[in-house]
Amino acid sequence: MLDALRLAGGFLSVLPVRAVDQPTPRTAGRAMVLAPVAVVPLAVVAGAVVWLAQLVVLPGAVRAVLVVGALALGTRAMHLDGLADTVDGLGASWDRARALEVMRRGDIGPMGAVALVVVLLLQVVGLAALPYAAVGAPGVALLVCASRAALVLVCRRRVPPARPDGLGRVVAGSVGPVGVAVGVVLLVGLATLAAVVVRQPWWQGVAAGVLAVVVVQVLVAHCVRRLGGVSGDVMGAAVEAAFATLLVVLVARP
Repeated sequence: MLDALRLAGGFLSVLPVRAVDQPTPRTAGRAMVLAPVAVVPLAVVAGAVVWLAQLVVLPGAVRAVLVVGALALGTRAMHLDGLADTVDGLGASWDRARALEVMRRGDIGPMGAVALVVVLLLQVVGLAALPYAAVGAPGVALLVCASRAALVLVCRRRVPPARPDGLGRVVAGSVGPVGVAVGVVLLVGLATLAAVVVRQPWWQGVAAGVLAVVVVQVLVAHCVRRLGGVSGDVMGAAVEAAFATLLVVLVARP
């Protein structure tokens, strides 16, 4: 279990954790299930940014930009890079090899740039519009953890790696049915708790979690169809898409 936590922490944040030598599929699967736990330090940082911004009475938009920036710094912008690379690859060509080569290069094309702008804007606007009151910090922290629970859907069994090397090869197909169920329950449960914390209807949190599951499922299915599987880039895209979806649904006026 400790190896799984270290593996998840190394994948998902800049925390200086000792590397896990040749992780087994079981360890990799546990790491993905434990992703919401492994990012608790990052979630605490995001919550602290919210608290400090409220303390000095910063405008909501400034507070939101600072949170998004802190999350990018805390992950070396890996997830954002994965989002851009995934969209560029999916939009590059119908040829699988060509799409994977575009994703491997790492430079950002026009489609990836637009995807980054749209998703970041959704996150910033969502964070700015979230009903904070005195409990905004824990609400944001819960949403950060919930978005990482979506990784079990990317790494579930029967979803192959898109290429024989890279990050995706380590964790692709490593999460069994029980792990997927635990991850989905965590995602929906944390989203529901976040809704209650920021004083939104509980069912709105449930809706946010369920819609995030649907968005990630659609993304994974499309990547499997077009790329033959998933990669580390797809994992990053799933996290960012899930976070944006959770925020958009939670700030909707019921």
